[in-house]
Parts: sequence; structure tokens; C-alpha cells
Amino acid sequence: MLGGVLDVSGSPMSEIYLADNLDFLEQTPDASYSLIYIDPPFNTGIAQERTRIKTLQSADGDRVGFGDRRYITTKIGTMSFSDAFDDYLAFLQPRLEHARRVLTGGGSLYFHIDYREVHYCKVLLDSIFGRSCFLNEIIWAYDFGGKSKSKWPPKHDNILVYVKDPNNYTFNVDSIERIPYMAPGLVGSSKAKQGKLPTDTWWHTIVPTNSSERTGYPTQKPLGILRRIVLASSNAGERVLDFFAGSGTTGAACLETGRRFTLVDSNPDALVVMAKRFASETCIAWHGFDPTPYQQEAKQSRLFMPIDER
Repeated sequence: MLGGVLDVSGSPMSEIYLADNLDFLEQTPDASYSLIYIDPPFNTGIAQERTRIKTLQSADGDRVGFGDRRYITTKIGTMSFSDAFDDYLAFLQPRLEHARRVLTGGGSLYFHIDYREVHYCKVLLDSIFGRSCFLNEIIWAYDFGGKSKSKWPPKHDNILVYVKDPNNYTFNVDSIERIPYMAPGLVGSSKAKQGKLPTDTWWHTIVPTNSSERTGYPTQKPLGILRRIVLASSNAGERVLDFFAGSGTTGAACLETGRRFTLVDSNPDALVVMAKRFASETCIAWHGFDPTPYQQEAKQSRLFMPIDER
């Protein structure tokens, strides 16, 4: 199934598959990818759904925004997927075993999950990779959305990082963007100006509802998170795999940073989102899905966008 498709100049292309990821992985050769990022369903037990809306300012609007301005709301569409598994670890195990197999010798896996399942997944990954191959648990912290009044509101995700060889893996510390010090007055002006490297706790907003980055796909992750991962744990020209691809943010990060990617998802809605997101890209080979109608639609829509939103 791994096509190794070449473009007209003979260069390898990135690829997007509409496919069951286990079927894809079973047919993927060993040591094919330098980095794997996956954001599997979190086993919340409920359907994940997002309704996209468009707002226009109007004195007769049905919602109130900043400065008490009123807006009319128009529903654009809804996307969803099931997020319930009778045996979540049994679902994950064969996919993670293949993930280790298809990593190159110096490769890394970033496994994105939440507080409900992370403890069980850590034990499973330890059994597959070995405890010595566990590199980090990254906490992605954000402060947005509803907040419980009956417990501490959960406002973080967990990203478990494993390497195939703890003595040989890619970590490009000089490629990681620096962030401001929380107390710049304690470190001196030169250090404060330079900024610091992120720790294993990443403060980063979710994708804002009014952002041009937003695709409308449920559980879309921010490009800034994926950009940091791709830059740190792969090199230009290497191949990156995401077999729970969703809205395709891993591919967007790879396009920005000069990596080749393979994205796999079994949900046709995800492929529609990716077709629109990558409508202007000619370096992608599509398998099991024709993106053309959706790409034409996306290109036409962009003609009517304000220039700063294209």
C-alpha cells in the first residue's frame, strides 16, 4: 500500500490515504518513517462533533460578541466521528506494534492522548518499546472552553514521546523556537531577549473559533504544536507518518518545514477537510479518494475571501 509515488521530476511525493490504518500499517515496509505523530480517538465514550458557523454583524443578531455587538449566526455544517471502544488497548496495541516496526532506527513516536487513558497507554507503550525508550511526557496546557465547578477543570492533553533507540534519535534543539521567560526580570536583559527553550509543559491555545487555521474538523490540533514536534524530531526531506490524520495538521506542518508526509484516515469527512486544506498543493498523491471536487470548491471560496484570510 505504501506507494512511493514520484512527481514529474522524479522526486518522492507526500501521500494521503482513505484507508483503515491497520491495513495500511500491515503493508508498510520496516523502517519507513523517521517520525510518527498520532492523535487517536481518546475513548471518551461519546461521539466527537463540531458544528461550523458563520457570523455577520447585525443589530438583530442572535448572539452578542465583544463590545456588546450583535451577530447573526448561520450554520455551515457538522462533522463527527465515534469515540467509544469496548477494548481501547486491544484496538491500539497492533497499531502501536506496527508503529515501532515502521520507524527508522533513529525514529520517534509522539502519542497524543488525554488524562483518561494516558496511564494505561503508557504501560502499553512501555511493553512495546521498552521503558528505556520512553523519552518524555509532554503536557499541552490550554485555558479555553467550559470549566467544571465540581472538580479541577481538566485543561491539558498528554503527549507521550518514545524513541526506537535511546542512544540514537533525532532531537534538533537548535531548531526549536524560543519562548518568553515567565519572569524575565530574574534572568537579565540578554537572556530575556533571547528567550528560553520550552520545557515538557507547553502552553498553547487551542485553534480559535475565528482563526483562518480552523477547518471545522472535530479535535483539530494547533499547527504550532505540530510544527514544534516536526522541527525537533525530524530532519528536512525525511518522511513523517500520521495514521490518525484527522484534519491533516501534521501534513501542514511538514509542508511548512520541508518534510514529506503520509496521512491515513478512514473517515471520508477527514479526507474532505484535507482536500480543501491542501487544495493548492500539487506534491500530494491521493489514494482511495478523489479530492478534485472539494479542491475546486475550496479554490472558488478563496476567491471571495478577504486577502488577509487567504
